[in-house]
Amino acid sequence: MIHKFKSGNLNIVLDVNSNALHVFDDLSYKILDYWPDQKKIFSELKNNYSREEIQECIDEIKNLEDEGLLFTKDFAPEDYNLENYEPVIKAMCLNIAHACNLKCKYCFAEEGNYHGEKSLMSFEVGKQAIDFLIENSKARKNLEIDFFGGEPLLNFEVVKKIISYAREQEKIYDKNFRFTITTNGVLLDQEKIDYINKNMFNVVLSLDGRKKTHDKMRPSKNNSGSYDIIVPNFLKFVSQRGTKNYYVRGTFTHHNLDFTEDILHLYNLGFKNISMEPVVADENCDYALKKQDLNKIFNEYDKLLKIIIENNQAFNFFHFMIDLNNGPCFAKRIVGCGAGTEYIAVDPVGDFYPCHQFVGLQDFKMGNVFDKDKSKKYFDIRKKFKACNIGNKKKCQKCWAKFYCSGGCTANAYNSNKNLYEPYDYACELQKKRLECALTLKATQASKIDSQS
Repeated sequence: MIHKFKSGNLNIVLDVNSNALHVFDDLSYKILDYWPDQKKIFSELKNNYSREEIQECIDEIKNLEDEGLLFTKDFAPEDYNLENYEPVIKAMCLNIAHACNLKCKYCFAEEGNYHGEKSLMSFEVGKQAIDFLIENSKARKNLEIDFFGGEPLLNFEVVKKIISYAREQEKIYDKNFRFTITTNGVLLDQEKIDYINKNMFNVVLSLDGRKKTHDKMRPSKNNSGSYDIIVPNFLKFVSQRGTKNYYVRGTFTHHNLDFTEDILHLYNLGFKNISMEPVVADENCDYALKKQDLNKIFNEYDKLLKIIIENNQAFNFFHFMIDLNNGPCFAKRIVGCGAGTEYIAVDPVGDFYPCHQFVGLQDFKMGNVFDKDKSKKYFDIRKKFKACNIGNKKKCQKCWAKFYCSGGCTANAYNSNKNLYEPYDYACELQKKRLECALTLKATQASKIDSQS
């Protein structure tokens, strides 16, 4: 399977199964439409190109094919069989606080409450969660823990106690914990900055862009804007972060379809690692993205891509980053994030779910970290999520993007279709567009290198 598309003045061709990326001249690009029917190739193109030109391009395409870089064989159905695949839990989201000091309009967690009452995780629950992760990670050494909410800084003392306990246990069990925290920044003071910069492998900073954009969707509890509180805290934090990982994560809605301006605003503030996610919301919400918004969104991605290229990639945009050489293995490309199998989320009382977006949905409660034995429901849910791979998603089978999105977000699939195995079409369209932009960026970088050599 190949995917070919034009971007700017480039003819870009991706061989899906080998991950090989090519930039073709106009003639070679046209030949692909008729490949491998040489009789038709000559018939269709003879009026505009000489026989010698056509034959030369055919020979070059044949060479790429022989080298396994073009028209590589599709994987067989049995290649997607994961019956013998037994994943271990390697990542855990700790919903350290089911409470928040903002009331973001698009919050999937109902302002941090997750369909329940406000609550904070105790150290005992956190401690038990760490033990659960160690036990169920088996021989895996590297483990990930994300402190999430609500707003994690509302329960920061417990965060510190959990990290201290985890550091003790990693020495005993030969594990290596990497911690991440997601914060809205309202409570981010110097003490917390120092601790986070020392102990967190990655940090996600929630900020939607321009003041008018941010304040419209992320007001405080008294309905005043939060931008003026948050931005100075984030700027101070990043200035002291050095080269350690972080990114500013925003959300765009129907109200700011010109989200490139929000991204540029974040860059001009001084942030170099930026993500801007499309909102996922009920279609009746005034801020929900509409079908008629797609072309505008696509144009915004093209606009953003052009700016990034013209400025020599002065900042990283999360969705335009792709690794074609050292990316995930085939099995990982099939299963994606591993929700419910390699990754779970734990709420403040210790109940755990397939991921943070399922927290509070009782049909997806897998158990509790204090349980001595796993219930039948645990194994039933785990089995369902193990099957959430592109081999079991019919829409994905003929899609060129399948190995890059791994079938998309399972929570989005369930929330939009009430079916874990039916991808959310809107998200698929956005994903494919962003992937084309990412591939264009790679192709442009490679072209610059070739022109300099």
